[in-house]
Amino acid sequence: MPGAGMSATTQFNWVNYLQTAKQKLPVYQQAYLDNLENSVKRGDVKEQQIKLNNQLASFWKDSVHQTDFYIFYTTEAAKLVNSEKNLTFAARLTLRDLRNEEDNAKRGWKADRAVELFEKAIELNPNNDSLKVELGSCYVFGKGMTGDAQSTMKGIQQLLQVIKKDSANMEAQLVLGIGGVISTQYDKAVERLQTVVSREPNNIEAISWLADAYAGKGDKANALKWYEKSKRMVNDPAYTKEVDERIKMLK
Repeated sequence: MPGAGMSATTQFNWVNYLQTAKQKLPVYQQAYLDNLENSVKRGDVKEQQIKLNNQLASFWKDSVHQTDFYIFYTTEAAKLVNSEKNLTFAARLTLRDLRNEEDNAKRGWKADRAVELFEKAIELNPNNDSLKVELGSCYVFGKGMTGDAQSTMKGIQQLLQVIKKDSANMEAQLVLGIGGVISTQYDKAVERLQTVVSREPNNIEAISWLADAYAGKGDKANALKWYEKSKRMVNDPAYTKEVDERIKMLK
C-alpha cells in the first residue's frame, strides 16, 4: 500500500552509515574486516576486488545478518563483473529491498543504485523489456515514493515505452497504475489497475492500489469494495487494521 505523508528528504550518507555499523561490531570482527579490506595487492586488481566484494557481502549476510551491506557489496561485485546475469541479479535484489525501505533518504539512495544497475544490464541486452519495466519501477518505488514528482514521471515515461510495444505487459500496467496513484492521476490509475485486476484477479498489490485510486478520486463505494476484498485476500490482522483506518477516512 502507498505510504502517507512522504516527502523528499536529505541525501543518505553511506560512508557514515557503514562506519557506524563497523564500530558496533565486536573487536575480532572489526579486525577481520580490516584484514579483508587491505587484502587487495598488486597484480590482477580487478579480480581481487571482485573476490573482496563477494567476501564482504558474505560476511555481512552470514555473520552479521545486515541486508543493506550484503546488497551493497553484491552490487559492487556485479558492476566489476559487468555481465547481464550479475547486474540483473544485483539490480533486482536492490529493487526488492528498496520497496520495503522505510527511511526516505536511504530509499532514494538505493533507487539510484538500482537505476545504475538496470541501465548497465539494458546496455548489454537492449531488447529486454522486463529490465525496462524494472528500471521504470526504480523511479516510481524509489524517489517517487518520497514525494519526488519528477522521478515518478520519469518512471511513467519509461514504462509507457514498454506499453507502446506490448499493452499486455501486466507488470508495466501495474506500476503505471501505482505511478498514477502517487502522482494523483486517479482516473488513469483506475484504468490501468482495472486492466491488471481483470487479467489477474488475485493480484493483491493491484487490488490494494486500486482501492487507493478510487479513494483518491472520491469514489467511496468502489474504494470500500476493493478495500474489503483486499482484507479478505490478505487475512492479516495488521493489514486489516491499516485498511480499516483508511476506510474510516472515507466515511
